[in-house]
Amino acid sequence: MKISAGKSTSSSAHTIYLFESLKDLDKLGLSGEEQKYLDNKFKKHKKDEASINHYENGLYFIKVETSKKGKFQTFEALRLKGKSALSWIGSESISKVEVESLNERLDPIAFAEGLALSNYEFLKYFSDAKKRAKSLKEIVVIGAGSKEILNLNSTITGVFKARDLVNEPVMHLTATELANEAKRAGEKYGFKVEILNKKKIESLKMGGLLAVNKGSQDPPTFTIMEYKPSKSLNKKPIVLVGKGVVYDTGGLSLKPTAGSMDSMKSDMGGAAAVIGTMISVAKANLPLHIIGLTPATDNRPGEKAYTPGDVITMFDGSTVEVLNTDAEGRMILADALAYAKKFKPEVVIDLATLTGAAAVAIGKFGVVAMGNAKDQVFNDLGHAGKEAYERIARFPFWDEYNELLKSSIADVKNIGGREGGAITAGKFLERFTDYPYVHLDIAGPAFLNADDGYRPRGGTGVGVRLLFNYLKNRA
Repeated sequence: MKISAGKSTSSSAHTIYLFESLKDLDKLGLSGEEQKYLDNKFKKHKKDEASINHYENGLYFIKVETSKKGKFQTFEALRLKGKSALSWIGSESISKVEVESLNERLDPIAFAEGLALSNYEFLKYFSDAKKRAKSLKEIVVIGAGSKEILNLNSTITGVFKARDLVNEPVMHLTATELANEAKRAGEKYGFKVEILNKKKIESLKMGGLLAVNKGSQDPPTFTIMEYKPSKSLNKKPIVLVGKGVVYDTGGLSLKPTAGSMDSMKSDMGGAAAVIGTMISVAKANLPLHIIGLTPATDNRPGEKAYTPGDVITMFDGSTVEVLNTDAEGRMILADALAYAKKFKPEVVIDLATLTGAAAVAIGKFGVVAMGNAKDQVFNDLGHAGKEAYERIARFPFWDEYNELLKSSIADVKNIGGREGGAITAGKFLERFTDYPYVHLDIAGPAFLNADDGYRPRGGTGVGVRLLFNYLKNRA
């Protein structure tokens, strides 16, 4: 997908016009017959969209009302209109479209973002992929600035990569291949990548990652990505950590198949989001020092699988009593969070499809957030989330939740029970930190069973736009 800026619309181009009031159309110099046709569509029949065919090109008019709730709701309305415009584009087999806003309150960048995100498709395994492919290849945004276009292209590239990774079956995306995907991304977009193999992970005594991997025939990986421009604005790095469970059977605490295991290739959505964010940040040339960590393995009930009742010694030397092998994400994240201490970070943000409790609590409509970072960090994340419409719901993080994690034979147990399940998972992870920390549980919106506006069925790439906006605003 190519997105570029244009100074003015071309008379021979297929063009989408955004407007709020019919008066906005006056500046186009439409013929009396055309104006009458549009008046009839928008006034009499109360339509929001209408098209005029000029033979060599088509004109498409979309009415969007600015929201009384604020600009972020208007941005989202524009993105959703981008999704609906694809029907017209597809019906006309259009490959290139220009977008112009006739009202200064309607941001064409938001519309182009929704249009581009809606145009995503994962066709790798279709035998008739060429026939299925959508026609749209290029969007020209009239009046957009070069920085806006760069940021938009950067986020779209990162989101598409994250979606691709989540949609890829584990038979083609093992922990090793996930690490290789990060390496290839680093080579292409300009950030360093170091991959720690199983031997190195063993030498570091990353007990959590190694324990989860015991039932697998494929080795684990631990990937370290670093983007450090010469003039970074932050003295201490911002560290992003992503859960990379490339497939989760639950281990010996086996999941029931129907409705739970069939989508578990998506359990590396956090790692996908971190890789996608690293791509977006590097492509946009943000002047920030960013480090990404992705511990990766699959979780299977193999002959040497770790068991409920085991006590695992973690990377930081502490011990964990395992009471449920399906609470594996926190085990591999704990080692990564402890490892992050060596960077003396400004803040660490992890993303993980961690708990069903988070999905039950707020569904697909947002991201559960918690942590011990200052309120300003959460305020900034909240603003970035509203901007991207990947909204965060901050959960309490009271010390009393630690009581639910006490073990009678080890320093801590890996589950705290049904009550406050999403929070006790976060409190477990906090034990392995000594820096400002934010935990983002993306279990609800990371993988969908049906299209939701410009978020497709399957991997959504949630977290990339949220984090990019946070980092862009930080810069």
